[in-house]
Amino acid sequence: MIGLISATAAGEAARDRLAAAWPERTRVYDGPVADAVRRAFGECEQLVCFLATGAVVRLVAPLLADKASDPGVVCVDEAARFAVPLLGGHGGGANALAGEVGEVLGARPVVTTATDAVGLPGLDTLGLPYEGDVAGVTRALLDGEPVALNAEVAWPLPPLPFTGRGDRRVRVTDRAGEPADGEVLLRPPTLVVGVGASRGAPVTEVLDLIEGTLREAGLSPRSVAELATVDAKSEEPGIVGAAARLGVPVVTYPAEKLAAVEVPNPSAAPLAAVGTPSVAEAAALAGGGELLVPKRKSAARPAMATCAVVRRPGRGRLAVVGLGPGARDLLTPRAKAELRRASVLVGLDQYVDQIRDLLRPGTRILESGLGAEEERARTAVAEAREGRAVALIGSGDAGVYAMASPALAEASDDIDVVGVPGVTAALAAGAILGAPLGHDHVSISLSDLHTPWEVIERRVRAAAEADLVVTFYNPRSRGRDWQLPKALAILAGHRAPATPVGVVRNASRADESSRVTTLGALDPATVDMMTVVTVGNTATRIIAGRMVTPRGYRWQEDSK
Repeated sequence: MIGLISATAAGEAARDRLAAAWPERTRVYDGPVADAVRRAFGECEQLVCFLATGAVVRLVAPLLADKASDPGVVCVDEAARFAVPLLGGHGGGANALAGEVGEVLGARPVVTTATDAVGLPGLDTLGLPYEGDVAGVTRALLDGEPVALNAEVAWPLPPLPFTGRGDRRVRVTDRAGEPADGEVLLRPPTLVVGVGASRGAPVTEVLDLIEGTLREAGLSPRSVAELATVDAKSEEPGIVGAAARLGVPVVTYPAEKLAAVEVPNPSAAPLAAVGTPSVAEAAALAGGGELLVPKRKSAARPAMATCAVVRRPGRGRLAVVGLGPGARDLLTPRAKAELRRASVLVGLDQYVDQIRDLLRPGTRILESGLGAEEERARTAVAEAREGRAVALIGSGDAGVYAMASPALAEASDDIDVVGVPGVTAALAAGAILGAPLGHDHVSISLSDLHTPWEVIERRVRAAAEADLVVTFYNPRSRGRDWQLPKALAILAGHRAPATPVGVVRNASRADESSRVTTLGALDPATVDMMTVVTVGNTATRIIAGRMVTPRGYRWQEDSK
């Protein structure tokens, strides 16, 4: 919950705007300011104070405990011009909150954390439990000193300027142990503990078994991702309680699925009780991975709990990112976040140039030229399979005549794939032209490099006969100069010469140009590969120089 505190009418107005935008996330604290801050500090994960920073410093100073538990605090000035993360920039999420506040109020986030200032992800912001000398290692990264990365288990980290050597290091591990001097341990959630329990098994027995098993195996409980069991035990108090103590979810599987998992230690007892010869081992292995600790029983007599431990390899992450038509303000916030999250960027060289300044230091860039789409897709998937965080970029929306299709054709379920939508060329051009896509419409690429012309022609003819507005991608190049005239001729067989046509080149870019003409007047020689051509249907009209396709056919009927 985010506590909101204000002291003046102007502050209250900004406070109320934020409360209206986030009704489920915020709570307004009224009354004397000092009391309001004290109550919010003790009850909320974050605070937004519409007060001077000096005043907030004095109010929260007596309340501070430690950076791990203190809430994040953001100050917003009277005019709502600035959002200043005052406390808990990383651990309390105040830096991110300041950005969100800025988006709602139009305020500028003023982030002073050193890593954020130079574009480095903080080691305490990676979403992983951490131990060790975070301040010292971070300072070394900021100062350009060598810091080594020792990844004992693969995990898709964001870009950091690691070297292969150095007195300071970051170790990614699920093994138990204390960090050495000048070392940070990152604990990825790679361990799955399969658990079986008799009815009524005490929480202490289940928890002691799990913790003892991890300790003897030299594994860190901070890397446990989940407890896994059979569906029949989904509400068993001992398992549910142990998961709550460990702070992890309980994941369950049907008995028939667990019965199909090959295990080293099947038993007749669980088969008779819940319908599978193994619960602990089978549940741990159900999602794949390496069995580190076979089934063990609790020490009680009779034993009422069993467990087994599996390490699941860290899954690589492939984000397929649409960059939009080219203008920076049409690049979505989600796309920017994915670009900054990726440690590897794969893309067409000219698209890489568009967003190079948004990448974090240490991002590895794999760029290539035109015509290498399949190669880029294979490269991106291969990098993700190595456990890395990868962004594969394309123009417009990556799923529309772009990189999502070849990437997903290469990918399998051994990596996580995330699609990030972007503004398409058709949408950008449509906004410039007016409202040509107001009714049913279709996009057709006239490039026959991947699709036989016979197929393209059949689709154009179908769109013509169905009276659909048509947007042509890849309409004409120096080596393909006959396809657009042919397509226009097909449409002309079903539409009048006066049918509006919009031509937009380099939509949203600095050298953007556009014009509205007609089907009979369009000269295909004026069109190139950087152009989008939108041909209206029989209802499309030119109104005040803009193309308009009404949502119904009433205008067409009224004009008869």
